[in-house]
Amino acid sequence: MEAEAVVLQELTDGVLTVTLNRPNKYNALNYTVASEITTICKQAGRDTAIRCIVITGAGKGFCAGQDLTEVEDRGDNFSFRDHLLRGYNRMVIAMRSLEKPIIVAVNGACAGAGLGLALAGDIRIASDRARFLTAFIGIGLAPDSGVSYWLPRLIGPARAAEMLFTNDIIDGMTAAEYGLVNRCVPHDELMHEAMALAQRLADGPTHAIGVTKRALNKSLGVTFAEQVDYEAYLQDVAGKSAEYKEGVTAFREKRKPNYHST
Repeated sequence: MEAEAVVLQELTDGVLTVTLNRPNKYNALNYTVASEITTICKQAGRDTAIRCIVITGAGKGFCAGQDLTEVEDRGDNFSFRDHLLRGYNRMVIAMRSLEKPIIVAVNGACAGAGLGLALAGDIRIASDRARFLTAFIGIGLAPDSGVSYWLPRLIGPARAAEMLFTNDIIDGMTAAEYGLVNRCVPHDELMHEAMALAQRLADGPTHAIGVTKRALNKSLGVTFAEQVDYEAYLQDVAGKSAEYKEGVTAFREKRKPNYHST
């Protein structure tokens, strides 16, 4: 049993900062960490005080992926499928299902299931010290935690294949060039950049952002005709909200909208 909390939380002005806190293991994932992130996302969905989430790592690394000590001594009967279904799959699904923005601030090494965690966020900002590694092929495994879903969609199938097949490391600047992250910033500015964007989103129309995230998720698996029909449905949902009324009123009164009051 670990002495300190493996995941830290701090809520300030609507922004919940979630810090993976296993720095001595480069924040490697285990069932406890995955379960806590899943719970945090579910609770954030119900807590109106939380309007945006920032996920980062303590120490030098963001997340080194699966903590192999959790699985290496389980024997031949160990089910990777069961392990993923009850742990990491629930975590990344909870992140995508949360209708509030998630910003991932990648402060260092990001590998394996840790890459899956990063890709499940909505926006990624990388430090210039960040390093990205798929890792799975390096130990004779296939990708999991959503990596095979998001990677080709973000950087294209050819680059995704190269990253997955070769297990080559790419740096933060290359990740930004590929579209794996939104941008790469100097390490000392990472959290300032992430928190500034998070505060901007937290001050925005949370419900509308959530509905927009719902639209983006839907778009990944439907035809164009199905998507524009779904957009029309979601616009009805958004148009009946207090945020829409506040946005229109603020526009007419030539002032900044106050979405915190809606």
